[in-house]
Amino acid sequence: MTNEQVDKIGNSMIFLSKKIPNISKTKMLKLIYLLDELSIKNSGIPFFNLQYKAWKLGPVSEEIFIELSDKPLRLGNYIDIQHTENGSFVLSKSDFCDDEFSDNDIDLLEYVVKKFSTITAKQLIEHTHSPNSPWRNATEENGVYDLLERGDINNTEIVIDMSCLVSHDERKKSIFEQYVEEK
Repeated sequence: MTNEQVDKIGNSMIFLSKKIPNISKTKMLKLIYLLDELSIKNSGIPFFNLQYKAWKLGPVSEEIFIELSDKPLRLGNYIDIQHTENGSFVLSKSDFCDDEFSDNDIDLLEYVVKKFSTITAKQLIEHTHSPNSPWRNATEENGVYDLLERGDINNTEIVIDMSCLVSHDERKKSIFEQYVEEK
């Protein structure tokens, strides 16, 4: 992750954890992914430009997963993780800073909170597993869908191709390809 990504991810997690009390690690991972997915669908520009792998619980940024698994290192100025008998929860450590965000970014953060705040982590997993989703396409194309669904394996090194989100729109596809190439 670049320093710019760390700032944007950290402040997004602050924003989400302040708006969605008791947000679990799994729910945070899903919302981070959905911010990227929705941003690409809307404009062709990724929100974070993270790489997501096909894991049992859906698309996951391995870097973010590691950050949320113990004591955050790169995100430690922004969040803390509280481990309880009921799971792991993301807590903000400071105030939200909007320096890294455009008006469209803030609108998307608000939209994600409005649309997904009352949805459980399990429902978000089901959402990311829906037919024709990037996760579903990647797991089916690589022959691991059934293995992941049955729990025979928990993760893969299969990188999810986010360009499928804009493959039907030449303008957005071009924007996405340019953005990813420049980063």
